[in-house]
Amino acid sequence: MKSILVALTVFVACVVAAPVSKREEALQPVEGDFVNSSYSSNYSKREEALQPVEGDFVNSSYTSNYSKREDALQPVEGDFVNSEYSGTYSKREEALQPVEGDFVNSDYSGTYSKREEELQPVEGDFVNSSYSGTYKATSSSAYITDQQPPPRATTLDTRWPLEPYRADRLLVPQFTEIAPRRMAGEDKDNIPIYETRPPPWLPKTHSSADLGYTGFYPPRPDQDEEILTEANVKNGLVLGLSVPAENYTANALITQKILSEDVLGDLEDVMNQIFTRRREEVPPVSTWMFRLPSRVTLNDPKRNAWFADLANPNVPLGKLGKSVPHGAKGHDLLDLMHSNDVAIPRAVWFLRVFGGNETAGLRNKPTFNPTQYSVEWANVMNGYLKKQLVDIALPMAPRPGLNIKQTFKGVLSEPDTRQRWVSRFMYSLSLLRSFYNEGLVDNRTFLAWLVQQMAMSNLAQLGFVARLVDEYLDGMAVTRALTRPLAEACLIRLMDVRQSPVKEHLVNLEKLLVNLLLRVFVALPSSFVSPRIWMQHSTLLNELISSYIDNGPLGPQSSVNPQALRQSCLDSLEDVKERNEAMLFLNLPRRILGPLSSVLRDIKLLNSLSDSTDVASVVYFDPELEESPAFPQKLDVLLTWSVTSLQYGDHRIYAAATLLKFWRDRAEERAIRRDKASPQEFIQDQLFDWLDSCEVAAQSDSLRSLASLFAQFIRHNLFSYEQYIQRLIARGEPGLSFSEEPGSRHRNFLRWIPLQTSSTALVNHRKVTLYGVRARETPEDVNEREIRKEIRSLLPELFGGEPIPLDSFRDGLAESCPLMYSAPLYEQFRVIPAWLMPILKKAVTAEGGKESSPESPLDKIYCVAVALMAHCRAYISMHEWAMFVLENVSSSQLLTAVIETIKQHTEVWASMDVISNITFALYDKYKALKARGNQNSAILDLLLELDQGRVLDQASRDIVNSDRNAYTHALKPTALQSDLVPAALPEILMLATDSRLDAPPILANSLWYRYRSAPDWGWKVWDNTVASLRQIPSMIADVAARRACALRYAFFLSHVDHHLPTGLDRHILEWLLGAGRSEMAALNAEAWDVAIVVLLQLTIYGALSATTLLEGLIYPAWQRASTISTSQDGQSTEVLFAAVSDFCSRLLLKKDCDDDYPPLNLLEVRGLQTRRRDVFRPPHFAAMVDKIPTLVLAELNNFLPLTVKEKFHNLRKALCQVNVFRQGIYRDLDAVHRAFGKFLDNQSISETLHEPLINALRMLLNDGTTGPEDGAKWHQLSTILSPWKLAATSIEMRFSMKQLDTALAGEATRDRANAYLDKFTKTAFHQVMSAEEGDLLAEMLKGASVAVASKFINAGLQRITEILTDLKNTDDVEFSATLAPAGDMLRLLNNIVKPLRDERSPMPPLQDRVPHDLMSGLCLRLVAIAEAVSAGSQIEEHARVTVLLARLLHFLLAFPGAWKVEISPNSGKLCDALVRLATLFGSGMCGDPMIFPILLDTLYYVLDEIPMDPKGASYDPFRYYPDFEMQNLPVDMPTEYRKHMRSLLPYTESSQAVVDLAYATLDANGAISGLTAMQNRPWEWTENVGENITLEDKERAEPSKVKNTASLSLELFGAQVTGEPVLKQLSPDDARLTNTLSTFEDHLYGESVFQRDWREARVPSDDLQLLSPTERAEQEDHFGPLPSIPAQQPSSRQTSTRGSGGPSPASSVRSKTTLHGNNAPSVGSSLRHSPMHPPASGSNAGDPINVDSPEMASTSSRPTKRAADRDGLADERGAKRTKGKATATKTRKR
Repeated sequence: MKSILVALTVFVACVVAAPVSKREEALQPVEGDFVNSSYSSNYSKREEALQPVEGDFVNSSYTSNYSKREDALQPVEGDFVNSEYSGTYSKREEALQPVEGDFVNSDYSGTYSKREEELQPVEGDFVNSSYSGTYKATSSSAYITDQQPPPRATTLDTRWPLEPYRADRLLVPQFTEIAPRRMAGEDKDNIPIYETRPPPWLPKTHSSADLGYTGFYPPRPDQDEEILTEANVKNGLVLGLSVPAENYTANALITQKILSEDVLGDLEDVMNQIFTRRREEVPPVSTWMFRLPSRVTLNDPKRNAWFADLANPNVPLGKLGKSVPHGAKGHDLLDLMHSNDVAIPRAVWFLRVFGGNETAGLRNKPTFNPTQYSVEWANVMNGYLKKQLVDIALPMAPRPGLNIKQTFKGVLSEPDTRQRWVSRFMYSLSLLRSFYNEGLVDNRTFLAWLVQQMAMSNLAQLGFVARLVDEYLDGMAVTRALTRPLAEACLIRLMDVRQSPVKEHLVNLEKLLVNLLLRVFVALPSSFVSPRIWMQHSTLLNELISSYIDNGPLGPQSSVNPQALRQSCLDSLEDVKERNEAMLFLNLPRRILGPLSSVLRDIKLLNSLSDSTDVASVVYFDPELEESPAFPQKLDVLLTWSVTSLQYGDHRIYAAATLLKFWRDRAEERAIRRDKASPQEFIQDQLFDWLDSCEVAAQSDSLRSLASLFAQFIRHNLFSYEQYIQRLIARGEPGLSFSEEPGSRHRNFLRWIPLQTSSTALVNHRKVTLYGVRARETPEDVNEREIRKEIRSLLPELFGGEPIPLDSFRDGLAESCPLMYSAPLYEQFRVIPAWLMPILKKAVTAEGGKESSPESPLDKIYCVAVALMAHCRAYISMHEWAMFVLENVSSSQLLTAVIETIKQHTEVWASMDVISNITFALYDKYKALKARGNQNSAILDLLLELDQGRVLDQASRDIVNSDRNAYTHALKPTALQSDLVPAALPEILMLATDSRLDAPPILANSLWYRYRSAPDWGWKVWDNTVASLRQIPSMIADVAARRACALRYAFFLSHVDHHLPTGLDRHILEWLLGAGRSEMAALNAEAWDVAIVVLLQLTIYGALSATTLLEGLIYPAWQRASTISTSQDGQSTEVLFAAVSDFCSRLLLKKDCDDDYPPLNLLEVRGLQTRRRDVFRPPHFAAMVDKIPTLVLAELNNFLPLTVKEKFHNLRKALCQVNVFRQGIYRDLDAVHRAFGKFLDNQSISETLHEPLINALRMLLNDGTTGPEDGAKWHQLSTILSPWKLAATSIEMRFSMKQLDTALAGEATRDRANAYLDKFTKTAFHQVMSAEEGDLLAEMLKGASVAVASKFINAGLQRITEILTDLKNTDDVEFSATLAPAGDMLRLLNNIVKPLRDERSPMPPLQDRVPHDLMSGLCLRLVAIAEAVSAGSQIEEHARVTVLLARLLHFLLAFPGAWKVEISPNSGKLCDALVRLATLFGSGMCGDPMIFPILLDTLYYVLDEIPMDPKGASYDPFRYYPDFEMQNLPVDMPTEYRKHMRSLLPYTESSQAVVDLAYATLDANGAISGLTAMQNRPWEWTENVGENITLEDKERAEPSKVKNTASLSLELFGAQVTGEPVLKQLSPDDARLTNTLSTFEDHLYGESVFQRDWREARVPSDDLQLLSPTERAEQEDHFGPLPSIPAQQPSSRQTSTRGSGGPSPASSVRSKTTLHGNNAPSVGSSLRHSPMHPPASGSNAGDPINVDSPEMASTSSRPTKRAADRDGLADERGAKRTKGKATATKTRKR
């Protein structure tokens, strides 16, 4: 090292001493020197190892000129441009631009002209010099006043290798003129004597001893070289060597020391001692000397003058900063600032000093808050702005009725006032902007006030407030406490703007509000997670976001990806929608169907089976269901539905057997394909289990249906009777024998189930099982013999006896064969299929070939057999019997009976899946009759009805259709002119006196022949017939004769029906609905007697349908009866209504032929029953149900006679008890609901009629036996939720709730309704109810009024509260199961209020104590769960309960007034518990991505719904928001969750002055033991304006002394003076120089670890190979190459004031951080700027800040002249570095 330094010294000395020829004597060597040229002796090279650079004349013959190495060589700095040396040092190109350092337009004149006036001197410039005798530095403080050659003794600074490119680092003596010394003989014009002084940047050799300056040896008179001795004159000055350098070496000594073992320790000790001494010698940071300007009281003139100076920018604040006036405050002070037009920076300084003095007396108090005055000042500013906004008023609308002329003058309407207001407001905003940025106004207070103004201002003020919000929105966007009310206010105001009558003038305001909403939505979407906002403004918000997504302003030039931003908005909108709807319980996922729901669905499917259903297409059992546990359940439903007395229809048995058979067949096919076992055994086991366990099967009223069902199973080989007995015996079933008591349930099954085909062994087995081994004769044998006797008595002609006339069975068959009707099915089946059926077939075979005659017994035999089979439900035998008769008999009367049998039981045939068989049989019979020339239109009509386009092939169907059309055209031939039928046909009246049997058909034939082409001849015939019937009572006095005459007319009309192509039915319906209405009303009682006979007989004949009579006669009569409004009308219509009621009873209810009215025999009974079945089938049944409420109103009409009302009531009650009627009810319950809903939902219906209508509904749905009093039994929940009655009960419940709502509104009925509802709700919620039952109960209550729903809601919430309160210990393992009913109740309650939510109706009110008790219980449970979860106890259980409690909170908060004032004390605990739970479930082992969002949204909901305290002094949106430290959150909490938690904190944007700063506490070892966030003190940290400091003062100051006069003491940062320089950031292009400097010392250098690793490990560059060996050796030296002195002259804009030479190649502090910019401060440095204003470049923490300088008011990066001078001065002195201890440590506080 020493040798290198000596070599460098010799080299520099040579350079300085050698005369410099050609350019100038003082010319600085630059790139392009004449290397190895002819001028080398004069203009010597800098160094032999100097690396050639561009432009050098290297080994070139072009020494006389300046040859370019390459044609494209670019000009470099230092070229002689346009100078007189251009011939030798020519410019490289003609267009070369002048660069810094060129001799521009200069003839090496005495100055070095600058290009610009503000150009800073750079290295190598000839400053104020005319090639003076030295090689001068560029310091502005160095100057020469004389052109005499300088002293030849110059000294080189030994530290120059650190910055070889700076010429001012060559130690050139600085000369200062002193008082001239005059010698004798000299005059006063002699030259003065100068003394030398060191440069100001040169440090002293010793801090205390006067040893001079390092490397500075100025000439002095007593120097050895100045003494002229003889030896010196002759031989020159010869100095002796200090050491014998030529022959002395320390190699051996050093080598021995290096080889010792403790050399590293010794070196370490030496360095430690060096560092210790150095640290001891470093001067401490001076004492903090900052003092705030004091306050003085001035009189008005002085105070005005002081403020005038404050407003004058030419008066420095240093002059005003000694004291400030005291006086005005608040708004007056702000008005004073505005009136004097004080510049904003100066006004802020004064107000900061003012506030600092206000708080000075409070700082020593323990409770002092440094930001409290910011809150007070924020209130001052808020009030100041509010006062100005209040001046903006809107004109008031004139009051109606006041004739007063009003004139509106606003502050903005006049130019003068507008200008004053705008000036004042703009000045206020400018002040506010500075206050806000520097923390002088509390951001939280100001922003909260701004949000409040957004909601309260009028439309005129809104424009200004919205602009303010737009400016300060970034500060709000960090906390939800501000953005949520802001979003709500913006939405409300946007709606106000759009609804404003002057909205065309508010377009910009509307756009601004939309922009604010979009910005808030993008920045913090959780602001819109508020159910109240979503309920009110979801449509508007969706519109705004959708419009932005479709027409967003972002274009392709935006830095943000427009598509990504729009997609992000779309995703956020969907997320906000889902979260809000979840808290509002909207669009809840449907619950998976449970057992009860599945049962209801299956029952609905089974009840929908009708005569038009194709059973083969019905899918009841799913494929492969035998492997599923659901199969036994579905099978149980199917079997129970087919036998229970709560369902209706004989077809159920056959439908169940057919469905199970189809499934068995498909299962067998799958088993064969998959090589599996047959399902036969599986079905046998399932059926046995059902028999063994089903409660319905054991009931006595289900026994007949069960026996019939299993008879079908045995028939289809689905069930084995033999295996059934064997299994019972094998398991030792007790009570099978009748001799054993108690009897087994299976004993009755064995007794009743019939055997279709059985062997003798099976019969004996059954006999032994039931009656024992010794039994010889069983009751079945006895009953069978008696039943055969009864049948022989009924049908003696089958057994060779005398036939009994058909008309003799007028009371039916029940009295003739009582045992047959009451015997078990086993005996009935043994008699009918096994014994009677062969006999019947034999009789038909014997009689079938004979011609039909009245004496033929087949009609009677057929009717009696069908009646017996129908009673025994032997429909299999009936089908076989009917098909056999159809095939073998051709009698029209018997064919009609067969057709009626088929039509009457079509549901059974469809369920048996024999419709196709019947259709084909009918078609075959039709073809046979057609072949014999005997066509039957009834067979064609039935074929078309049964076929339905799916049975017959298309050809057969076309034949049937064509034949039916041909039959129609034959009855109505096409004529050129239609016949006109006269209005009166007297021959019809004459039929009353014609008793011939063939008279009716003859008359019918004649009328058809005459008028067959007339379209209305059937209508005219019926009209004349009715007119004739009115005359019969006057013509025939005997009642029997009248009825016989009526039968004659009926027979006549039946023949007319045969002659009409479409039948007589349509004409009669048109007549009844038209002219016949008055005609029928005019009939008297006798005429009605005749008319009823005619109508009934026509119905039996099939000429008139029962539905036509209902639609044309009965329903209009009911409607008229319900609207009778006077007693006179009631009396006049008594006959009509009585007759209609009697006729309806006979038409729909009559079963036997027990009087003189038709039907008169079993055949006619069968016909009437067939006709009436159409009434109870779709689509006619819905019309009948629709008229039942009308019939109820007729019963309640007080203007009708009592006898009529009783008839109506009895009719309705009897209808409700008819089996087929009830079957139709349960098939189409929706029709029932619609029918009664028309009246109960109709506001015009009197409320007094609601209860009778609901009672009628109950009767309709409950077998006609349930009266009004049965409604009280509803408190038994099991009766309501029975799956077999649930659908019907649901309808009843809905209308009952409406009735209760009506009762609650009445004074007289309110108490009774309240008592009933209280009892019902209490019982319902206290019973054990499954979740599914709750859903079903809620479905029943759907549509309940607000009053009724309120009862259920309050009762349910009270029950939930009881459950929460009764739970004493959350550590119980089963505690979640204990709370499970609360979840089911919650779903029930939500389903009750869901219709209200969907309709946007108001929610039901809650009782006073309900929300308080429930909220307290929820808070208590949540706190307990938080404790348990933090302890790690049963986390999964607590997680489920937490979700339930959160959902309860969501439900409760949706009710108005749910959060009352008395609940507010619990709000803090509740919020804390939710935050704690969110923290627990958002991190660690408890982390759950499903629960954390729920808890977070719950917290949002709670915070939004907490009511504001009416006693509160001011609006505080942060009041209930949680307050915790972010560093207290778990470290493993995901970043996204931390962001959400951060948005909850009641902090606005952090002040940049203290961001990431904290107070550190050090322990004994110097390690950081604790961090406390640094608190902002904006009123204490004011600018240090101090006094003006001149350049001379700075020069006289000690360079090592660091001032500590700023408002923020350096002691806070543990600052220490180290004396180390801060190295200037070098250009990255000069890698060699960077490497050299970085190798010699470690300093505050902006270099990352990766950059340093690359620099130290890179491969030498290629041009290293071009160097000479000496140069290469120096290049490869570990100290790096010896640098040249560059001519690089950086721009003044890039000059750093921190660059200075280092005192030693080995720095005592090693930098470990990276600077990320040229001007970025080092983290390791404690030289921090002022918290509020960073100091200008070149100043330190103690220097006063000149707030008057343009830099304070301008953001331009271009330095001014003053800044440039200051930079130059600082550059000369060097910036001293302070070393900060680890007391200011970064922390993340957000």
